[in-house]
Amino acid sequence: MKHELNLVLSPEEAANDDLIKSIAAQQLFSSPKNITAIRILKRSIDARSRNIKINLKLDVYINEQPISLFKKINYPDVSLKKSVIVIGSGPAGIFSALQLIENGFKPIVIERGKNVKDRRRDLAAINKEHLVNPNSNYCFGEGGAGTYSDGKLYTRSTKRGDVSKVLEIFVAHGADENILIEAHPHIGTNKLPNIIESIRQTIINSGGEVHFNTHVIDLIIKENSIKGVICTNLETNTSSEFTADSIILATGHSARDIFELLYKKNIIIESKTFAMGVRVEHPQVLIDALQYHCTISEVEKKRDYLPAASYSLVHQVLGRGVYSFCMCPGGIIAPCATAPGEIVTNGWSPSKRNNPFANSGIVVTTEDVDLKDFQQFGPLAGLRYQQALETMAWTAGGKTQTAPAQRLVDFTTNKLSSTLPDTSYQPGVGSAPLHQLLPEAIGKRLQAGFIEFGKKMRGYYTNEAVIVGVESRTSSPIRIPRDAETLQHIQIKGLYPCGEGAGYAGGIVSAAIDGQKCADAIANTF
Repeated sequence: MKHELNLVLSPEEAANDDLIKSIAAQQLFSSPKNITAIRILKRSIDARSRNIKINLKLDVYINEQPISLFKKINYPDVSLKKSVIVIGSGPAGIFSALQLIENGFKPIVIERGKNVKDRRRDLAAINKEHLVNPNSNYCFGEGGAGTYSDGKLYTRSTKRGDVSKVLEIFVAHGADENILIEAHPHIGTNKLPNIIESIRQTIINSGGEVHFNTHVIDLIIKENSIKGVICTNLETNTSSEFTADSIILATGHSARDIFELLYKKNIIIESKTFAMGVRVEHPQVLIDALQYHCTISEVEKKRDYLPAASYSLVHQVLGRGVYSFCMCPGGIIAPCATAPGEIVTNGWSPSKRNNPFANSGIVVTTEDVDLKDFQQFGPLAGLRYQQALETMAWTAGGKTQTAPAQRLVDFTTNKLSSTLPDTSYQPGVGSAPLHQLLPEAIGKRLQAGFIEFGKKMRGYYTNEAVIVGVESRTSSPIRIPRDAETLQHIQIKGLYPCGEGAGYAGGIVSAAIDGQKCADAIANTF
C-alpha cells in the first residue's frame, strides 16, 4: 500500500535515511520493517528563521514496490517521414525535434555553432585570450546558452505545458533524478554536455539530422509561405539549401543576424521590453551566513547538510522593478559576448555549486523612454540599445574582455574603487566608474535597489561585493509575432517563431515547452 506523507525535519534529520524511515513508520503506525520503499516527491528548504527546516513530500510504500516514475518514450524511425527544419539547437530546438519525432516527423536541425564538446575550445579562447568566435561561444552552439550556463530548471511556467515531461527527458538522457524532486532543480554545467550529446544521439538514431557549423543566411519564401533556408557551411565556406514547408525558428535571444534578416526582408517583428544591468558577486560564505542566519564561522557546519545558499531579491524603484536574475550559488561569472567589440556577462554553477563566490544578475526593466535615441531603428531599437551598452563596457574595459567593475558600496556612493576584490570572472576586471557609465535610468535605479536589498538581507550591502558590467542578455529585445492558435508567424505561413529568441519563453524549461508546443502545432496542421 502507498501512503503520502509530508514531513518537516531538521537538515540533519533529512540527511538520515534510516531516521526518515523510522519517522514515517511511526506516523503510519507501522514497523520500519514493513516499509519496502520511500520515494521523495518534493524537497524544499525553509530558511526563514535560524531554525532551518527541510520540507519533504514522500510516497511511503508498505509491503509493496513502487512503479517506475518514467513514462518511457519509444521514439519511432522517422528517416522517411515528412521533414521539418529546426533552426537552432538550444532547448527550444532540441525539444521541438524530439516532439517532432514523437509526432512522426523528421527533424532537420541546423546549428550555426559547433557540437557541445568542440565549443569548449572557443570558450577557453574567450576566457584566456579574449578572442570571441561569433559563431561558437557561450550563447551559440549545441545546447544553446543554457549548456554552459549551468542548466537551471526552475520555472513558473507550469501553465504553459508539461514541466515533468521536460525533466523526465533530461533524466532519461543522463541527468540526476533529483531534478524531479527539488524545488529549484539544477543540472550543472559540468554534466550538461553529456546530456545534450545523448539527446542528439536520440535524434539521429531516430532518423533525424543535425548539422553543425551551418549558418542560416536567408529564408526561401514564396507567396508568403516558407519553402526552406539557404545556409553557409562555416568550415567549408560552401552554400547549401534545405527545403521544407514548416520551419521552427528557435535561434535564441542573441541571434541578432536573424532579427536583422527578418527586418531586411520586411517580415514583421516587434520591439519588446527586456532588462539590463550588472552582475554582482559576493563571497559565497557571506551569502550562506546571511541566508542560514549564522556567523561566517558557523557556515562550514551548516554546509554539511545544506547546499550553497541562493537568494531572490526585488524592489520597486521609481516605478520600475529592480530584481535579481539567474542567481548562481557557488558559481562563476562568464564572458558571454557573441561578437568582438562587446562585453556581456552571465553566470553559471557546477552541479556541486562549490566555488567560493555567489553571483547574480541585478537588472532593471527597460521602457520605451530609454530607447529614445534609437527610435530610427524601429523594432531593432532595443537591440541597438543593448549593443551600445555592451560596446561601452568593452571600451571601459580597455577594448578587451577585461570587464569594468566597481565595489558595491563605491558604486552606490559614486566613488571609483581604488582596489577590487578577487572575482571568478576569468578574463579579469578593471576598476571603472560604472555609476557614470551606465545610463541614468539603469544606474540610479540599481544604486537605490542595492541599498534596499541591503535592508532585506543585512550584510548584503558591502564593499566585499563587486559589480561587473554589463548584464544585457536577460531576454530577447524582439518578439516575432505569431498566431495564438496555430503558432505560425502572422505573416509567413509555415514559419514557427519559437522559444526565448522569439519572445515566448524565459529559461530552459519554458523554452523546451514552447518547442514542444510548436512541434505539436505542426502536427495539428497535418
